Amino acid sequence: MKTMKYFSATWCGPCKAFKPIMNEIAGEGYSIEFIDIDQEQNKAVKYNVRSVPTTVVEENGVEVDRFIGAIPKDQVLAKIS
Repeated sequence: MKTMKYFSATWCGPCKAFKPIMNEIAGEGYSIEFIDIDQEQNKAVKYNVRSVPTTVVEENGVEVDRFIGAIPKDQVLAKIS
């Protein structure tokens, strides 16, 4: 099963616009870990996150995809199907 790590920041405009979409997807049963890069800098460094929003898609704990920026919901779902 694929999971996502969603890296964002409270001061990031695109993150604020994209978070409701990610919340909606999480509400549909998909596994999303929401990570604030200011609160969890160690994870941002571990995943080499250089800009936000960044979403890392993992399968069995291994990164299989990532995307930077906000994308439409159907595209997010396509990446985790």
